[in-house]
Amino acid sequence: MDTQSLQAFLAVADNGSFSLAGEQLYLTQPAVSKRIATLEDQIGARLFDRIGRRVSLTEAGQILLPRAREILVMVNDSRQALANLAGDVRGSLTMATSHHIGLHRLPPILKAYTQAHPEVRMDLRFLDSEQAYQGVLTGELEVAVVTLAPMPDPRLHVVPIWIDRLRFVCGKDHPLARQDRLSLSALSQHDAVLPGHLTFTRDIVLDTFAREGLNVSVGLSTNYLETLKMMVDIGLGWSVLPETLIDADVHILPVAHRPIERPLGYLTHKSRTLSNAARSMIFLLDDATTPQKRP
Repeated sequence: MDTQSLQAFLAVADNGSFSLAGEQLYLTQPAVSKRIATLEDQIGARLFDRIGRRVSLTEAGQILLPRAREILVMVNDSRQALANLAGDVRGSLTMATSHHIGLHRLPPILKAYTQAHPEVRMDLRFLDSEQAYQGVLTGELEVAVVTLAPMPDPRLHVVPIWIDRLRFVCGKDHPLARQDRLSLSALSQHDAVLPGHLTFTRDIVLDTFAREGLNVSVGLSTNYLETLKMMVDIGLGWSVLPETLIDADVHILPVAHRPIERPLGYLTHKSRTLSNAARSMIFLLDDATTPQKRP
């Protein structure tokens, strides 16, 4: 069972298409089909059902999928351990971050890294924090710098770097902007605009209200905080924004409640041997960690 066939199998499974898998792997569609056929011959089972243009995993394909990911992670891990022996910082670094962290926290770290290690080819992906978590878990990503989950997966090594303080805000013409003092109960009487479902930030906000026995009426959602700020500015509802995003365009609400905070940091997989390129990035991230938050 060769790794090239397994890579083709995963590419087809992830994209649901032989042609898209070929684009991802820089192969022709017939070349991808040949690798899948070779793998099917080796295991003695059909891996995909092809009905029209739709491609779906068979039962055998579903069984092989998680094992194929594990095999490729172990192969890459072994290669990485051997490459690290040279001590050189080169090769590639596959890393993800959220849009907000990438714009407001990471630039000085990325600048220092690229200046110190010009021979590293960086594959930086902008993903929602939840997607980045999955990427580290599956082995697709070496490092992710994201909003940390309230209950992180035990397979991950999680290190806080910054604490993002969130402030309650509304538009300058919103009825809440005329209040001198507000409670969470008063806020719950008005529509909110918040990050999307299943995001860590939304969960933190909703949990804050739930602990007071309150519900939040969410009118609109978006995962992009800059878009969220625009929605607040034009009066679509109140929200919470990191202090780094707040300016004269929005009104800070005087809510009688302790500040909501969300931890930001990096993730790696405990079972993965990190490349020298990743270790060098982590060195810079650790150096940026807020002193009182160091583990």
